[in-house]
Amino acid sequence: MNAKLTTAIEPPEWPPVARLNPDLVGQAEAEQILLDAFHGRRMAHAWMITGPQGIGKATLAYRFARYALSQGGAGGSPELFGDDLPAALPTRLYVDPETPVFRRVAAGGHGDLLAVERSFNDRGKRRGEIIVDDVREVGGFLSLTASEGGWRVVIVDSADEMNRNAANAVLKVLEEPPDRALLILVSHNPGRLLPTIRSRCRKLSLATLSDQDMVTLVNKYAPELSDQDRTKLIGLSEGSIGRAMGLVAAGGVDLYQECLSLLHSLPQLNIAKLHALADQLAKAGAEDRYATAMTLLRSILAQLLRYMAEGPIDSPSVSDEQALFQRIGPLAGLDRWLEVWEKVCGLLERAGAINLDRKQVVLNVFLEIQGALRKR
Repeated sequence: MNAKLTTAIEPPEWPPVARLNPDLVGQAEAEQILLDAFHGRRMAHAWMITGPQGIGKATLAYRFARYALSQGGAGGSPELFGDDLPAALPTRLYVDPETPVFRRVAAGGHGDLLAVERSFNDRGKRRGEIIVDDVREVGGFLSLTASEGGWRVVIVDSADEMNRNAANAVLKVLEEPPDRALLILVSHNPGRLLPTIRSRCRKLSLATLSDQDMVTLVNKYAPELSDQDRTKLIGLSEGSIGRAMGLVAAGGVDLYQECLSLLHSLPQLNIAKLHALADQLAKAGAEDRYATAMTLLRSILAQLLRYMAEGPIDSPSVSDEQALFQRIGPLAGLDRWLEVWEKVCGLLERAGAINLDRKQVVLNVFLEIQGALRKR
């Protein structure tokens, strides 16, 4: 009897490289804003694409760059269409991956596109910030005539990582922008940028992804998850597929259940379980799991504060916490829980700054929460 051979289809790799990624999910409104601006009369020379990490900002930046580069001399000109826009403008920034423009951008070989990101030091390690040498050529690059008669485009990903000198160099370009030049800054936290940079860019804030968009993307990148785990993952991810996949990599759903189980043992913590979790998170190579667990714990405490201030939360993403909040919340009161929140956040910040022992940090965080119930 002949056996039928089947080949499992591997899910695409995460994270997708933005310059290679032709797909963008859940940001149609932002695309339309860029299209309207490009084909209208008020095309900004500099855009700041903002929003939480992992929602498609860099993907949109490259999508916009490819579109602009594929249009030749079109776009941004008051005289281009006379008094009226044409009836049938594109509705997406999509560029076919088989086109020469897409292929050259993907290969990093398009003469009219410059990508700026953290460079590597002499030891082959990626630097922790974008330095002035990384942005030094931006001004000269944008001032050149486009090699293909259209636009010159620079993408800075992410602009938050520029040090002071690098930011000042970019500011000089923004103060006197060349014609037919497009500067796109990707920013997770625009508050970290110079106010003078922010004021010279048109800001485009991306929305977090809807639950349905998250289902689509989680099914694409993590099809092995059960329905239950997928639902919980989406609830924990706050509309960010980047956050969701980070949780998948760190075993975030299981960590969440372990943290919640410990909190359910309050007001008398299960000390054996607490030490087991702390030992697990303190192991060599468990840095990501530790960081994920502490982020999830902060999230649970934030939802507890919201519950104490506003009452029951009508959201499936916190359904597992509701019974816990109803039981332990009133035992300490809002003021005491606010104090615990501040102490826990302060402890975790200090732990990261001076590299405290991870096991002791985990123990202290949970014992601080338990202390709230003993001091009522």
